[in-house]
Amino acid sequence: MREILIFIFLFGGLFFLTVGTIGLLRFPDVFTRAHSAAKCDTLGAILCLISLIIYDGLNFSGIKLLLTIVFLWITSPTATHLIARAAYNQENGNGKKL
Repeated sequence: MREILIFIFLFGGLFFLTVGTIGLLRFPDVFTRAHSAAKCDTLGAILCLISLIIYDGLNFSGIKLLLTIVFLWITSPTATHLIARAAYNQENGNGKKL
């Protein structure tokens, strides 16, 4: 049963990472590319890390992986928001500071 869960989470994560990469290559502008990067890459990385936690068990390295998941969950959308905001300000000629 454990191997089935590992398989589901790992290939689910790889699927979302692949879809996010295709989105980065195919979408026409910065904003749709940022959406693809924020949603798919964050979910794909988190699913792959969950599969590693299931594989290794809940020990010290599993706790570090959980902290990595929390870090990714917070920083990836924040960085994407800042990139999209800077692109919006540059596109509209706003001289505002971020």
